[in-house]
Amino acid sequence: MRTATRSTSRAASAMVVAAALALVGIQAAGATASAATPKASPVTCTSANTKVTVTEVSRPINHLLLKATNTGSKPCFAYSAPFLRAGADAQAPLAWADETVPQAVLTLEPGQSAYAGITTYSPDGEGGSTVKTLGVLFSTRDGHAINPEKTLKLPHGGVFFNSAGTVTYWQNNAADALAW
Repeated sequence: MRTATRSTSRAASAMVVAAALALVGIQAAGATASAATPKASPVTCTSANTKVTVTEVSRPINHLLLKATNTGSKPCFAYSAPFLRAGADAQAPLAWADETVPQAVLTLEPGQSAYAGITTYSPDGEGGSTVKTLGVLFSTRDGHAINPEKTLKLPHGGVFFNSAGTVTYWQNNAADALAW
């Protein structure tokens, strides 16, 4: 009888210890979950929270690549396509290439980038001139430009643009931005 009591006593003690450990684990998990910071609400990408660069690409010809990197502390939405002004005297932004509309708005986490391909000219285009700068404005959710404009210097001291110049919508990788 004494052995049965010891076994029952040990089993009961083990169950008490297991229950206590489980309770501590649940409390610790609850503390961890409540201490976690809530995910930041995305904001619109602007020249204030996004670094923009432009580079020449070898293929396809007559193209540039625009890269926007979120430098802020919150995710940002890269809406539609950038408004681009080729040269300081440009009267209107480059046309958006409608066939490049993505399926969803791009959300850039801090440090992530979006890309837009720029066609500078085509033999079918009219007129044109060599320009030294590219003005970049981001877009709002409803397709309006957001100030202030970021002015970038173009490679090689200038790039030729004509009336066929276009820009893609923001893409999540450079290959898609240059694929059209």
